Amino acid sequence: MTSQRTRNRLIQRLREEGISSEQVLDVMASTPRHLFLDEALAVRAYEDTSLPIGYGQTISQPYVVARMTELLLSRARSLQRVLEIGTGSGYQTAILARLVEHLYSVERIAPLLEQARRRLRELNIHNVEAALSQGGFGWPEKGPFDAILSAAAPSAIPAELKQQLSPDGVLVMPVGAERQHLVVVSRRGDSDQFDVEKLEPVRFVPLLSGVVR
Repeated sequence: MTSQRTRNRLIQRLREEGISSEQVLDVMASTPRHLFLDEALAVRAYEDTSLPIGYGQTISQPYVVARMTELLLSRARSLQRVLEIGTGSGYQTAILARLVEHLYSVERIAPLLEQARRRLRELNIHNVEAALSQGGFGWPEKGPFDAILSAAAPSAIPAELKQQLSPDGVLVMPVGAERQHLVVVSRRGDSDQFDVEKLEPVRFVPLLSGVVR
């Protein structure tokens, strides 16, 4: 259930669902999603579904990972410095790390962060700097960022994240409480004006405050 043939079936499914970026598909085909799950769930790793990773969190559905990553690649003018909100299992982190120059990632649940760091080391991914922090505040000390991707949904777009975008920077995240939608926020040059594009409905865990040790 974790063979390359099984992974290839998932990639074919993603193509059929509209993912067209060969860069994204190649990285997802070669990234072992089963390593980011507990052993009991590893047999389901290449299903196109979200799965629990503990602490009330999930590893995102592969289609959503591919869709958000594809949006980031197609909308951002540069991918030198990218921020990820919600390291989680480290799966989305591993995908992004192979497509950007420097990736910064914040996670509020310490045990998940440590597991993700270990998995990234095992995969020889070394261009990620991760920290224990509340996601809604981003990581201003490391900004500004060419792009920001969030794997958790606030009820409204956090102003702090918008201000951490570099000129022409792009933010991709789910937004909403009862009903969530994927949104793309684009900064107009170096101004304080932002364009917001509302895309398809999604379902993510909420963006919460507080650090869990």
